[in-house]
Amino acid sequence: MPELYIGLMSGTSLDGIDAALVDFQDNETHLVEFEYLPYSDEIQSTIQKISKPESLISLKEYGAMDAQLGRLFAKAVNALLAKAAIPTSSVKAIGSHGQTIYHAPDIRFPFSLQIGDPNIIAETTGITTVADFRRRDIAAKGQGAPLVPAFHQAVFQHPNEHRCIVNIGGIANITVLPRNQSAEVIGFDTGPGNTLMDLWIKLHRNLPYDKNGAWGKTGKIDHDLVTLLKQDAYFNAAPPKSTGKEYFSLPWIYQYFDAFSYKAEDVQASLCFLTAITICDAVKKHAPATERILICGGGIHNDYLLELIQQNIDCPVESAERYGIHPDHVEAVAFAWLARQTMNNLPGNLKEVTGALDSVILGGIYQVNKKGGSPVAR
Repeated sequence: MPELYIGLMSGTSLDGIDAALVDFQDNETHLVEFEYLPYSDEIQSTIQKISKPESLISLKEYGAMDAQLGRLFAKAVNALLAKAAIPTSSVKAIGSHGQTIYHAPDIRFPFSLQIGDPNIIAETTGITTVADFRRRDIAAKGQGAPLVPAFHQAVFQHPNEHRCIVNIGGIANITVLPRNQSAEVIGFDTGPGNTLMDLWIKLHRNLPYDKNGAWGKTGKIDHDLVTLLKQDAYFNAAPPKSTGKEYFSLPWIYQYFDAFSYKAEDVQASLCFLTAITICDAVKKHAPATERILICGGGIHNDYLLELIQQNIDCPVESAERYGIHPDHVEAVAFAWLARQTMNNLPGNLKEVTGALDSVILGGIYQVNKKGGSPVAR
């Protein structure tokens, strides 16, 4: 009997919504169908505006975007189910990550804020929705991120191989999976993934991202510049730690050097190398026994970035697709898995990863009344 859940993910790259229909029958993880709904330029622009550090926005603007994204997430779900020819009644729950607009786990009153109203998702789709995963971990004194390592452990850990899972979205993070399945799993954000490269190419060439890393590859890496950037305290901070595009931003670049005194393509090459080398440094320092690196996330499409990672690490670097899940699908599948954990009253975080005091059940459940009527949050 199929055990179907849907995972919804929109990451820091702000490109759009990933929707995954997943079957967990017999505790296996099988992707049934996948749908991608890109954001319009207008939506991207508004999200960027409201998520800028120290941005002044009205509550009306914030609330309207929360509602609009809720409708878009629901639209992605309905398109996914139509594509798969699966009725809503067959799906046990949706796990919606939402769209992060601010992640601040290290301030006096820590928080992580995602929008995309789950009330609207539940009401529009007719499917119980689990959302707001990060704040319960923060309430338990954790970082609220990364959350996906628990899923990585469930699907990628292997008794005969010490692995590192490297997820490269806007921010990059690693999950260290020892051979010994009773050993502690660690994971943390290593720093920028695609975010600085995306911002730089948008500024200079008005493109959303550097396809295949082609523009960056035309530049020359300035190793002195990379060394300067690596002096940032984040890179040497001990885990557990997490970060976001609020921190690694254009102002972050400008505080370290006069960006416009360099050739633009040389800066792009250097930012690409910064992502690669900080990932490799993290693996060497915290997982020196690593025998294989599996890459997932949008960074898999940057050939130049993957080339630089492989040049600076001694083990094979491969796509997660070879081990069962396409790199573009991993995070959406993970949030289907996290929804299943919550619905089964099981914890979703790894306290060793996030620094939480305990393993906790994540998220709020927006229950659908199958006899009709509105969902209620609990």
